[in-house]
Amino acid sequence: MIKYYRLLIVCIMFATSCNKNMKQPINNSISSPKADKIPTSFKKHDDLRIDNYYWLNEKENPEVIDYLERENDYYNKMTAHTKGFQEKLFEEIKGKIKEDDESVPYFINGYWYVTKYKKDMDYPVYIRRKDSINAKDEVLFNCNDLAKEHEYFNLSNIQISPNNKFAAYSFDTISRRLYNIKIKNLETGEIFNEEINNSSGSFAWANDNLTLFYTNRDSKTLRNDKIFKHKLGTKSDDDQLVYYEKDETFYTNVSRTKSNKFVVISSFSTLTTEFQFVDADNPDEDFKLFSKRIKGIEYSVNHFEDYFYIITNRDNAKNYKLMKAPLLNTEFDKWENVINHREDVLIEGIDIFKDYLVVSERLNGLNRINVKRWDETENYFINFNSDTYTSYTTSNIDFNTNTLRYVYNSMTEPYSVIDFDMKTKEKLVIKEHLVIDENFNKDNYISERIWANASDGIKIPISIVYKKGLIKDGSNPLLIYGYGSYGNTIDPSFSISRLSLLDRGFVYAIAHVRGSEYLGRDWYEGGKLFNKLNTFTDFIDCTKHLVSVGFTTPKHTYAYGGSAGGLLMGTVLNMAPELYNGVIAAVPFVDVVTTMLDKSIPLTTSEYDEWGNPNDKSYYNYMMTYSPYDNVKKISYPNLLVTTGLHDSQVQYWEPAKWVAKLRDLKTDKNNLFLNTDMETGHGGSSGRFEALKDLAKEYAFLLDLEEIYK
Repeated sequence: MIKYYRLLIVCIMFATSCNKNMKQPINNSISSPKADKIPTSFKKHDDLRIDNYYWLNEKENPEVIDYLERENDYYNKMTAHTKGFQEKLFEEIKGKIKEDDESVPYFINGYWYVTKYKKDMDYPVYIRRKDSINAKDEVLFNCNDLAKEHEYFNLSNIQISPNNKFAAYSFDTISRRLYNIKIKNLETGEIFNEEINNSSGSFAWANDNLTLFYTNRDSKTLRNDKIFKHKLGTKSDDDQLVYYEKDETFYTNVSRTKSNKFVVISSFSTLTTEFQFVDADNPDEDFKLFSKRIKGIEYSVNHFEDYFYIITNRDNAKNYKLMKAPLLNTEFDKWENVINHREDVLIEGIDIFKDYLVVSERLNGLNRINVKRWDETENYFINFNSDTYTSYTTSNIDFNTNTLRYVYNSMTEPYSVIDFDMKTKEKLVIKEHLVIDENFNKDNYISERIWANASDGIKIPISIVYKKGLIKDGSNPLLIYGYGSYGNTIDPSFSISRLSLLDRGFVYAIAHVRGSEYLGRDWYEGGKLFNKLNTFTDFIDCTKHLVSVGFTTPKHTYAYGGSAGGLLMGTVLNMAPELYNGVIAAVPFVDVVTTMLDKSIPLTTSEYDEWGNPNDKSYYNYMMTYSPYDNVKKISYPNLLVTTGLHDSQVQYWEPAKWVAKLRDLKTDKNNLFLNTDMETGHGGSSGRFEALKDLAKEYAFLLDLEEIYK
């Protein structure tokens, strides 16, 4: 199911060398910033909360900007002794990455498409080649040129018209997830004057090569609420409203089926979906409702020949099942089973080909790929002999092929892109991601999966990786990462930058806590709403287990989480601060109650099914038991680095700013507390592959400095 959530895909991977005498004592002459206390009262359900730092949400207030800049100045002065180290970390990570690189080409509608990266360039170049992979490059977009005048740039989506003549593309120059859409004539190179603003970045061509359906995003709440129809050559002000999603707990998007037969409008909340469709050959007809939304029923739609194929949780199929419905009658009662629900197998997606159906599944936390012929003459699995790997299908755009493309990697093995012949079962590795380091050997590292006992008796999986020869005597530094929300699963994957930590003796662990779908839908249900505390106690129990088996001690234990994972960090810090020497909380969602009571804030109304609606007293009371900001106490906290972006659209900058201000006021220790705000970007941090590495280098320097590891 497609969801919007406070999600940061964080690559926790680390790096490199510096002067052995880099460590400097804390400069007590540098005063930490103090935010003014301006009490604001909030009363709900007869409970009175006093928020001394609510004023920090006044983004246009010069005093707010002054406070953020003072925090940045404090961070820069307190970490000045690591600046050279950060640069060396950056260069080490960058040096391991192949700079002149390109994606594996894919073929669609007469063209091969490739994404290229060039040495010393931050952004990709999108090209295509007509008919032959060896044909002359036709540059579609050079993002390095497009980004020149912007501090931030993200080209989020490109869609080529069916006749191959036009490219619609969306881009963001603020990092607010409000995209502009433009259209380029690929034959002349002309960019048309017409421009669509405030889009979500999702759009789809009709088969007439003139009609473009797109999603509008509300500029304040950032909710995808409307679908418009644009005609090439006309002003966007004249665009026709096709659909308005009035339910404020729902988002809407538009897309095109892989068969190119239909344009589809999806409406979705955390737990409920609804679809409409129109024949792509007749874009001026009215959209037809697929099946009316029923609260708690999720489904997704794929087309093949005379049927729509539907992944759904209907009939209590928590882990989903596959059904189909005839094109001429898609009502709920006409659906029939194709793959039944299984208690131990989670269906995650399907890829449809002319002769094959490919089902992506998860069993006991591990990915597997099921290949089935439509004529039922074959049914087999592509399995992998490891317990800490990641595999998924990718770029399977061509409908008329026997080749399935998938990716495989593990915590010790770099990414490989594999073309699998579904008929002959032959595998061809068409790209291996290289580590540019003559000393790298995957056999020098060990990855494994271990299980911790939760406080309620549940076993929690942990994926770990470390360098061979490591002795479990409790002296090793360890970084444990967690997320645990929205059913989003963080799989054990390879990281180039993480090598720099592993080579310096770090153990790296992923705690697969409840709130993800690592062990199926029940695992997700066990970490949301009134079960949310399980996410936090699971992470604590995983940390305790890693200490108990000798990997580390609290003196050398570090934790990392971003976005909703930052909520995890904030709550764990209040519950068990003694377990960690340092924590990194990236764009953390820490002011849960205030945010979820404010319907004007992006994502709030669509996430009631995830966290609960605090207008309901029972949810309010439960949230108050764990909301990090509301539970800051006069206790000793670990060293803490908090990062945010001024233009963050998913977790507003003021949440971490308020949290740090309150921590400064109440904490009883003299440990480091840093707030670093990127004044130019949002939730995803810096744009560009190398600028983003500089952000990582800051985080790695924070950890390595605490461990006094500089060699």
